[in-house]
Amino acid sequence: MNARQRRLFDEARKRNPNLKVPNNAPATAWTEDDLSLIKQGVGDKTGRPASQQLPSGESAGETPAEQTGSVATYFEDKGFGFLRPEGGGKDIFFHISRLTEGLATDLKPGQKVLYQLGMDRTGKVAASSVRIAPQ
Repeated sequence: MNARQRRLFDEARKRNPNLKVPNNAPATAWTEDDLSLIKQGVGDKTGRPASQQLPSGESAGETPAEQTGSVATYFEDKGFGFLRPEGGGKDIFFHISRLTEGLATDLKPGQKVLYQLGMDRTGKVAASSVRIAPQ
């Protein structure tokens, strides 16, 4: 416990005399599953368990294929929108930070785009890479 923590603890003990010093037990070893969950929590797409299937039917261990779709909606002031897959299905969330080629001003409803599926920082399916389709 450093000096600041000790001072704060002593002040708290004055208000609550029954307060005990926390036991700083050594952390247990992390398993690969634990680490993958932690990585997913901060948006890392590489930590997904290998057995998980993506909605497109690909296994998570493969590099996701680029898919074609169009912009369904885009909220320029908020920096996100939704893509409509060319083959139908649920709309896919995307954030402007995932736009790798093209300009945000080109993201109008109906604009054709190429994208790869991934996961957002909460673990939901989202576009991990978006680019404006060549004309």
